[in-house]
Amino acid sequence: MKVGIVGASGYSGEVLVKLLLGHPRVTLAAVTSRTHAGKPLATVMPAVRGIDQGLKFSDSDPTALAATDIDLWFLALPHGAAATYAKALVAAGKRVIDLSADFRIADLATYQKYYGEHHAPELLPSARFVLPELTPPAWKQEAKLIAAPGCYPTSILVPLVPLLKAAVVTREHIVVNSFSGVSGAGKKAEEAYLFCERAESAKAYGLVQHRHLAEVEEQLALHTGAPTIIQFNPHLAPMRRGIATTITVPATPGGTIEQVYAAWKAAYAGKPFVQILPAGETPDTAHVVGTNRIDLSAVHDPRTGNFILTSAEDNLVKGASGQAVQIMNLWCGFDETAGLV
Repeated sequence: MKVGIVGASGYSGEVLVKLLLGHPRVTLAAVTSRTHAGKPLATVMPAVRGIDQGLKFSDSDPTALAATDIDLWFLALPHGAAATYAKALVAAGKRVIDLSADFRIADLATYQKYYGEHHAPELLPSARFVLPELTPPAWKQEAKLIAAPGCYPTSILVPLVPLLKAAVVTREHIVVNSFSGVSGAGKKAEEAYLFCERAESAKAYGLVQHRHLAEVEEQLALHTGAPTIIQFNPHLAPMRRGIATTITVPATPGGTIEQVYAAWKAAYAGKPFVQILPAGETPDTAHVVGTNRIDLSAVHDPRTGNFILTSAEDNLVKGASGQAVQIMNLWCGFDETAGLV
């Protein structure tokens, strides 16, 4: 099957290129970039020298891309830009997996509150948000356009959803602190992301209304059947890649750590990319970077009555490109782990 990447020169685009060049069931047939159009892929990404298949970057014209014989397209673009390509590609009968936020939020008013104008609102009803470990499998037959989850939401939803559904934890007073590598901000030249600014430095940002909050709370409501409000505190950490998330959530009366682990094991049995660590063994970003895995752990604090849930993932793999390939594998009937292990 032929696949293509629109916006292949960013951080998530580069990871996608590497994963798809090594995938046993697909051929990477096109990579686009307005900045690098006409340049050999291996010149822009020297890491793929020798396996680049002679690919060159092409321009990113939606109509031209829709007219190709490529079956499935990944959109590794900023929010706002992805919608324009999705319109042309979906209309041409192509499968589309969008890594931006354009189709992650089903409610148009919520999207507009956090992101502004939507450039293809008519596609929202047919788009499907897919977190492979949690989304019911009917999406494989229904979907024309898939929204891959954000990096922070993946690190929050995977630990939290099974516990809310099993009523092991309460819906009130949930506090989430997440730390992300600088690559989460994308490949852009801004003073705040210079090495001298970020090295030996960590800080909170986007407090009160980070954009991923809308995605997290909408998905919590959809998965658990009731509105759930969280306090989300994202931080920028002095590392290139990885997300570490700590969730403090009150236990329901009588809730035990054994119930937490039972709910996780029931939800993620047979799920190859979720690893459940023993209580007290907290996940480490160093152990998941470069993988499509998310590691989980939990402890109970008898003094406060809270559970402390921790997770770690690579923001560019399980939080973006690897998860998109995982979705493609399931959508197209490939082995879920193809190209990812």
